[in-house]
Amino acid sequence: MKLHPSATMPPPLTSSTPNTWAYDTMYRRVDRDILRRLEDENSEEFSTPEFQEAKLKIADLRNELRNSAPIRHINDTGPDLSSWHLAMSDIVSNQQTYLTAPWLAAEFYVYRRVLECFDYFNPSSKTFKFDPFLKQKRSGLQTSVASSEALLKKFSKLPPKSSSAGLNLAILSALWGNKMDLSIWPADDVGGVDVFSDILEEASGNLLWDDTDRLISDMLARGSPGENGNRVHIVVDNAGFELVTDLALADFLISSGVASCVTFQLKKHPTFVSDAMESDLLETVEYFGGLDGASNPFCVAGEQPTQFPNTLSTIPHSNSSARFAHRPLPASERWKSYLANNQWICSEDFYWVQPHPMWDMPTHLSSTLSSTCDVCFVKGDANYRRLIGDLKWDYVTDSFQDVVGSYFPCDVVALRTLKAEVGCGMVLDSVEAAKEKDPSWQVDGKWGVVHYGKTAK
Repeated sequence: MKLHPSATMPPPLTSSTPNTWAYDTMYRRVDRDILRRLEDENSEEFSTPEFQEAKLKIADLRNELRNSAPIRHINDTGPDLSSWHLAMSDIVSNQQTYLTAPWLAAEFYVYRRVLECFDYFNPSSKTFKFDPFLKQKRSGLQTSVASSEALLKKFSKLPPKSSSAGLNLAILSALWGNKMDLSIWPADDVGGVDVFSDILEEASGNLLWDDTDRLISDMLARGSPGENGNRVHIVVDNAGFELVTDLALADFLISSGVASCVTFQLKKHPTFVSDAMESDLLETVEYFGGLDGASNPFCVAGEQPTQFPNTLSTIPHSNSSARFAHRPLPASERWKSYLANNQWICSEDFYWVQPHPMWDMPTHLSSTLSSTCDVCFVKGDANYRRLIGDLKWDYVTDSFQDVVGSYFPCDVVALRTLKAEVGCGMVLDSVEAAKEKDPSWQVDGKWGVVHYGKTAK
């Protein structure tokens, strides 16, 4: 039997109200920023005969967005077609548009339509498995090298055994790491972990709810001598440096003995520009092992190229000289050993790229989490929106435990920096302070939450 939030559910957020982030996203940003950039970054491909149909379909999709056209069903050969038809059935039958449909559904739908434009799932298509966001993801990986080196160097100074201080740093890094320009840190060890800790603690002054201490207490209890250690899942958000912070968290959990196994829940196909698939994670591990140029940084070991795999080795490196200026990161070999020994496991699922609220998680996935996971870290804003159904909860009076902990199949942690006008379970005084200091506090990613919900199963 599926569980639902114990709190009374409010209506969903839509994109129909001008001067809101949701409206700006569906009215302007997706068309003028995201899809236009997609066209620009794939201009070389779009100039070839093989990509002409995709080019025209992207233009049609942009025109639909400009005119807030009624949403239609996905129409391609994807194995996820039936679940998408089910998800969009009411929206299509009611002729809802990109602005009147629930924002979560409309936004996820646009990215699935992009794959339809490229005939992504059709093996006979000239553009089969072409990732239109690959260049952006790889650019993010390339520019993250200095920050990643600095982050991992600080992690190497953490105590080798489980400790409250070490776990606190690992968790806060996974939350705030993508907001810190670690590349400007001094190359020497002056200050060491203390400087690292101070920076994270200062950033955490912008936390609107912080369950870190309670979470750490539970995790250390399960990871104490005589116990089996935590079985951890991480629902991954973005590739690039944010993914490196996830890998650093998982590395610390294993190396310290806090966790016995970490499973990365990853996207089944490209979506939301920078969201990470299994191939992105494996490529990141491989990339940091080849920074001296001794190996191809964009070819995962043992993977045979198909027409457009995510790790296609013929795509040129945009700044190879910068790559060769760095040495391979020792963490890369450790990460490879975790993968080889099944201490790290990669799992992809179509569910993570669809707009269903997480209380409608399919049985196979909820059963997996219930039976194999002690604590699940859910990363990022889009995943958080699905945790709370993208509904208009009260920011203060609706608690995270009542909204999420009451239905989730295992203990759950949300690490979120706010980038949408929805939320729950925040401290009233902190919310009021954020409003006073920052008019864009709900959407600019400068404010965050660490929410921890205990499963009701």
